[in-house]
Amino acid sequence: MAHEERVQVAVKDGVADVRLSRPEKRNALDPAMFAALVAAGEQLKTDTSVRAVVLAGEGPDFCAGLDFGSFRAMAAGERLSASVQLPPSAGPARATGQRAAFIWAELPVPVIAAVQGNALGGGLQIALGADIRIVAPDATLSVLEIKWGLIPDMTGTQLLPELVGRDVAKELTLTGRRVSGEEAVTLGLATRVDPDPRAAALAMAAEIAGRSPHAVRAAKRLLDLAGRVDLATGFAAEQDEIGALIGSPNQVEAVTAAFEKRTPRFAD
Repeated sequence: MAHEERVQVAVKDGVADVRLSRPEKRNALDPAMFAALVAAGEQLKTDTSVRAVVLAGEGPDFCAGLDFGSFRAMAAGERLSASVQLPPSAGPARATGQRAAFIWAELPVPVIAAVQGNALGGGLQIALGADIRIVAPDATLSVLEIKWGLIPDMTGTQLLPELVGRDVAKELTLTGRRVSGEEAVTLGLATRVDPDPRAAALAMAAEIAGRSPHAVRAAKRLLDLAGRVDLATGFAAEQDEIGALIGSPNQVEAVTAAFEKRTPRFAD
């Protein structure tokens, strides 16, 4: 299977429906899947018609982690992901696995992960790249790498403590224990549960796609700064963003449509 077929992307009404598409292997990560994830993300970065993204897995699982072939290669001292050819990146993520997860954080629009079945190891780290995670109550999430004598190396060590706190991040990483979707929400690892995560994610994406895309993108930029820059920098960025929005065509349209009690028509 060519790497392009590992991830399916369909854009409709401003929502990009992205699917990891290797259900017979529980959407496991092999070099072609890594390449496909990065290619899909890079394609969506430049598509101004996209206002929100849903990231899900085809079949019963989100992503069960690394392909067994990768583990066999590691036993021989090889790292298959290192062989993947990717376009250069100016972002903080440089390694292939990090790029496949962090590309979703780098998208200018919100990304909602819909998690059912297994999201294990690298599969969980890809979900961590999303802005919001909607999970099935009986989904299974795990920072599984310790089982294989490894550590999360797809951005997880840096992003997980932001979500769950340093102590819980250590507990999950050092034990590799599996948590349900319900517990994941309690821990802060997921945003909320829904019996049909993909339908819920698509509904949320459609709602976001109906808002001013300039305001949505500005909100994502600002919220991603929080806790990563000092307050003076964050407060100044907030004022820069609001200054650019007030009186802009889409902001005027938002107000006008609200007063006229009609659906706003925003320009991308």
